[in-house]
Amino acid sequence: MKKIFKYLLIGLFGVACLTSCDSELLETQPTDSMSGATFMSDATKALIPLNGIYRSMYTAGWSTTGNTHQCFGISAYNLMAEVMGDDFIMGAQGSGWFWFDAAYNVKGRFTSSSWRSYDLWMAYYTWIANANYIIAAEETMEGSEADVAYVIGQAYAIRAYSYFMLAQTFARNYNFSNDPCVPIYNEPTMTTTTGQPRATVSEVYAQIDSDIDKALTLLAKSPAQRHPSHMSYAVALGIKSRICLVEEKWDAALDAAKNAIAVSGKKIQTVDASAFAPNKANFINSVGQGNVMWGAQIVSDQAGMYASLMTHMSGTAPYGERAPKQISAWLYSKMKSTDTRRAWWNPAENYLQKKFEFSNEQTWEGDYIWMRVEEMYLNAAEAACHKGDDATAKQYLMALMEKRDASYSTEKSGHELATITTNETGSLLEEILIQRRIELWGEDGRIYTIRRLHQGFVRPESYGWPSGLLLLTHTQAMQDPASYLWVLTIPQAEFDGNINMDVAKDQNPVGDYPE
Repeated sequence: MKKIFKYLLIGLFGVACLTSCDSELLETQPTDSMSGATFMSDATKALIPLNGIYRSMYTAGWSTTGNTHQCFGISAYNLMAEVMGDDFIMGAQGSGWFWFDAAYNVKGRFTSSSWRSYDLWMAYYTWIANANYIIAAEETMEGSEADVAYVIGQAYAIRAYSYFMLAQTFARNYNFSNDPCVPIYNEPTMTTTTGQPRATVSEVYAQIDSDIDKALTLLAKSPAQRHPSHMSYAVALGIKSRICLVEEKWDAALDAAKNAIAVSGKKIQTVDASAFAPNKANFINSVGQGNVMWGAQIVSDQAGMYASLMTHMSGTAPYGERAPKQISAWLYSKMKSTDTRRAWWNPAENYLQKKFEFSNEQTWEGDYIWMRVEEMYLNAAEAACHKGDDATAKQYLMALMEKRDASYSTEKSGHELATITTNETGSLLEEILIQRRIELWGEDGRIYTIRRLHQGFVRPESYGWPSGLLLLTHTQAMQDPASYLWVLTIPQAEFDGNINMDVAKDQNPVGDYPE
């Protein structure tokens, strides 16, 4: 695996350099060169490479040198997963960014270093490599117990999150426990490191569980979030709730979500009822809002310009104008006229989105939000419903909905789901999931939710889908949770550098099913 890990080591030091100027995140301004192992000599200095990881989570142009305008970290990967689903419509191809994700036309491009397989693999494994170096310094790191715990805890959380996203992207869902997943590395790697074979889904999730639990143990010693981009104790709880939903560990998912709400101190944000009013309460673009648990603060000198979320989302921005982002007519119809979230879309413009807009279009500013407290209420409601506790499920659902629609109520019960996301059973679980689809539209990585719930989906033109995205040649796979339609291929660069992986045996199917 010499080739790929050469990139990872370059990423480690290059990313550390990216944020050497971010002194506002540090308790003291470092003056040394931060080279070799000495940059881990104390917990304060260790914030520099840690902040470097976070900076790379919203910076374009380092994970791949091609298609960089659609490769800008976490928000790009969330958007990829949204357009792969059933609710987030691209009205036109525009410049082509994200269109090929929506059309499921990227898997065959795994030999290129400019497409999604390479981009995702490179990003998540770079974050893992960075985290491994920080974790390895735990025993020798100087500083107060709280400071060391804050740094090392975040490194474990980053590693857990990265493996979690890799597992959801490069393997079928959690129930296929014996399927091949991704290689595991939990120690620092060098150009001479021998590549590992693909671990099973079960083995990767065991690593994820271990890492997130270690993160929580450490971060509990220093729970305050020092910057919105940091994976604090509350954020790690939120990530654990996501993991446990995938693993169908309903009690643990409920507990993690409840604790995340309490620890974060965040409150559900109201939405301005005036349709399309220029009010920040309408927009998901500021980490300063009281509901934001985790996100990237985008300042003007770090803005991605064309390679940014808002450029793709805003209907007045170059890419968003040519490739409008719309909610499906079916999902929009699930909101009553009294639901304030209707202000996030304009039915007069084919349900064009107004939820994600620049905070300052002239300077390309607009923060990236990766976790809101509203998600935790929905996670708690869903977990409780799965375990048969309708009363608790309704408690958390109503806590959100009373801020969205004063006339909302529900008498539904049970947790039956249809095999297709738009075929309704009338259950309480389905109602919770519909509200999730509305509330977290554009944020949730929709295809991951569809997969973990073992559902399929359809894309009728009547919902607003353009003809180029109807997926007519994938009809069976779209409705089959066991298909490989949404499982990405592993980049050729991995096979080129890893002696323990053989493209003939270890590559995921390029088609919807194994040949």
